[in-house]
Amino acid sequence: MKTSNEVLRAVDLTKQLKVGEVKVDALRGVSLSVARGEFVAVIGPSGSGKSTLLGLMGGLDSPTSGQLFIDGVDITRMNERELTRIRNEKIGFIFQSFNLIPTLTAEENVALPIQFSRLRTHHPVTRARELLTLFGLGDRTHHRPSQLSGGQQQRVAIARALANNPPMLLADEPTGNLDTTSSQIVLDAFRKIQRDLGTTVILVTHDMDIAATADRIIRIVDGRVAEDAPAAAVVPPLVGELA
Repeated sequence: MKTSNEVLRAVDLTKQLKVGEVKVDALRGVSLSVARGEFVAVIGPSGSGKSTLLGLMGGLDSPTSGQLFIDGVDITRMNERELTRIRNEKIGFIFQSFNLIPTLTAEENVALPIQFSRLRTHHPVTRARELLTLFGLGDRTHHRPSQLSGGQQQRVAIARALANNPPMLLADEPTGNLDTTSSQIVLDAFRKIQRDLGTTVILVTHDMDIAATADRIIRIVDGRVAEDAPAAAVVPPLVGELA
């Protein structure tokens, strides 16, 4: 049910959340396809459903209805054990708050996912050093997160997300806590892995300047896809639309 170049496909996804006694439709029939090796930015106002959509793409939550395929496999039919394997082998996650383990070194943080991998195609320490060097952190392997700058911590988080060489990388506001210089370093890192490793990057952001660096922009408004076009063709939103 997939083309050879398709890494992800969503079919009529809905997600209903309960807020107190009120039911809220976070997603209302989202359908889209992402090709292998694409760099896609997902934008939209706060509460539009973009982070909810990213959570479904990563198997962190289940839709109320609809289907989501990763490498042609419908993950909405999987149990939690199967989803854990998919998340470990097929998907890399990057969060705004980095989520590094403070008591572990950069090398140990990056090596951790490999130690839990069923396939174990890489030696944990060798792979961790290789990735940290790739992102200019070869001299920071034994530093703990508290000894690193925000930009360096985010690059460690990117390296950790790539530890098992997943075909898809999901990033939720990855530059939200970074200054301009650090943000550019992180964006350059995304481009590098897309170019050198062929990794698909799907990034949720409020920043139109960040979104404009992607190949394609998907705008979510009121739980629906309002626009899906090459980044160069997307008209910048009105002031405040991404707030």
